Amino acid sequence: MHALAGERPGGRRPGSLAHLLRLTDDVGLLEHADHAVPRVEHGYCVDDNARAVVVVERALTEVPGVAGIFDRYVEFVLAAQAPDGRFHNRLDYAERRWLDPAGTGDWWGRAMWAMGHVAARRPTHRLAERARAAFVAGANHRSAHRRAMAFAALGAAELHRGAASPHEASVAAEVLNDAVTVIGRPGEPGWPWPEPRLTYANARLPEALIAAGTTLHHATALNDGLALLGWLADVETRGAMMSFTPVGGWAPGEPRPAFDQQPIEAWAMAAAAARASRATGDERWATLVAHCDAWFTGANDRGVPVVDLESGGGCDGLTADGRNENQGAESTLAFIATRQIAQRGP
Repeated sequence: MHALAGERPGGRRPGSLAHLLRLTDDVGLLEHADHAVPRVEHGYCVDDNARAVVVVERALTEVPGVAGIFDRYVEFVLAAQAPDGRFHNRLDYAERRWLDPAGTGDWWGRAMWAMGHVAARRPTHRLAERARAAFVAGANHRSAHRRAMAFAALGAAELHRGAASPHEASVAAEVLNDAVTVIGRPGEPGWPWPEPRLTYANARLPEALIAAGTTLHHATALNDGLALLGWLADVETRGAMMSFTPVGGWAPGEPRPAFDQQPIEAWAMAAAAARASRATGDERWATLVAHCDAWFTGANDRGVPVVDLESGGGCDGLTADGRNENQGAESTLAFIATRQIAQRGP
């Protein structure tokens, strides 16, 4: 197998990339697996390839042999963009054709996140200019969905930091401001969350507010983000461990703990906490990152690892009976990303 162990000589293990390679072919990252075996019949999606751009970019200087798959993931996202700037999401394995119309769902937001990330963090990369252009074209649109706008805001914060022109900086600022509006303000003290129930990737909403606040010096957005993140952390912490919102969501009066808990919740919380730590220096957030990392290795409601350390694959959920043994792309990326954040910061 290609040397992508993810082990740094003399260092700590940041999270093996071996299973990510197993899920990657000459087109991009496959979505699902049966245990550790890729399920090619389910094809590919922009959601996962965009996530992979962010995760693998962080490994470029530490893990030999990842430059090729990084380029593949970036090119997959670029190929998904329609002429009007929107993005397709699902690509068929057998016929290599897009199965959905281009749109502005969550995948659009994740694509914008990935493109902003490439533009800012790899400005001399051969695909950086195309990534910049893709973000600007995508920014001709907006989404009505909070999480789509939150992910787009994370990409906009990256682009704003690495903007090559005043126009790019202006485009990024507009996306950030619009994301703040779509996400909304905290509500009543008993339920400050801007939605009637928690759903999925919840911490991305306060993370986007914190990103907008720090990027644009927008004190209200920053304070709102910190307040929402603090409330969410309280809701999802049980003692010294995380008990995440289940896949079906959660609202007051419903049982806790609840299942299935998803690895993307750990990644979202770790990323938001790390961003809050950078913004405030408060040790609370560093502790929260450590709890998210520990969730994968057994500090959770069932006391079992949610990762297969032999394969390097993240398990597809924590269930009432233990763990889901399937190791798809989303869960694997969530494990690797959370480990990266815990050991190196955002």
